[in-house]
Amino acid sequence: MQNSSSLLALWISLISNVALTVIKVVVGILFNSQVLIADGIHNAGDVIATFAALTSSLVSKKPADKDHPYGHGKAEVIASGIVAIILALAALFMVYKSIEALFEPAVEASIITLIAAIISLVWKQVLYVYCIRLGREKNSKSLIATANDHLADVYASIAAVVGIGVALIGDRYDLPFTQYGDPIAGLIVSYFVMKLAYEMGEESIGVLMEKSLPAEQLFQLESIVRAVPQVKRIDRIRAREHGHYVIVDVRVSISNDLTIKEGHDISRIIKVSIMSEMKEVEEVLIHLNPWYE
Repeated sequence: MQNSSSLLALWISLISNVALTVIKVVVGILFNSQVLIADGIHNAGDVIATFAALTSSLVSKKPADKDHPYGHGKAEVIASGIVAIILALAALFMVYKSIEALFEPAVEASIITLIAAIISLVWKQVLYVYCIRLGREKNSKSLIATANDHLADVYASIAAVVGIGVALIGDRYDLPFTQYGDPIAGLIVSYFVMKLAYEMGEESIGVLMEKSLPAEQLFQLESIVRAVPQVKRIDRIRAREHGHYVIVDVRVSISNDLTIKEGHDISRIIKVSIMSEMKEVEEVLIHLNPWYE
């Protein structure tokens, strides 16, 4: 059920991105709206990004095998990194097109382009809320990346609505300086898209480099392990994300006079305790050291 709901969200996102790309590019070209054309090209990149997320989601759910004993969870992280790169390239393209438009004669704004931008804004906001809620619920990196991609589109659509709206007002009341609202809006939105790309890329690199979990989660792990009465000392705790799940390494000291079976039972208690309280943990590796009074 978890897998099917995530895949459905990604399929909806893919189909939506294809449809919005066509709408924005066609309307943007017909009415010479630079911000709408740039947003449409951005959406074309979203199609590739969503396809990457969809593929990685299928791969990440595959069970561990001989070549990948820890599973395939990082496939989602790789897809998240791809989305970050595509967003960064889209932001640079939007900057280029917007600056280019500033040095060209301003074109008359159209109510049709405004309607197209409003449709995109509402559509992408709904998709963002849907995907981010499901992505956080399932702890799916690829779905969260897709949601952030939708959020970048929301920023772009807001800028398009404002820019085109300002230009329309300027045309109606003969305000010359408002005619460049469209490209100026494109410059503003490119900043937000680039910022989002940087944050996504930073997170993806952190997971791929096996960055430790945040301090508060490590403290929670320590508290769970210390609650096991037989644990005399925590020698080391390490934890890292592996895509949509977490792997934990624990090294603890227990009484040296316990049997191997008793040590095994304590390890089992520690593992079950961690996995029952931290649902994102799927693998716990435990090493026991002897404790001498």
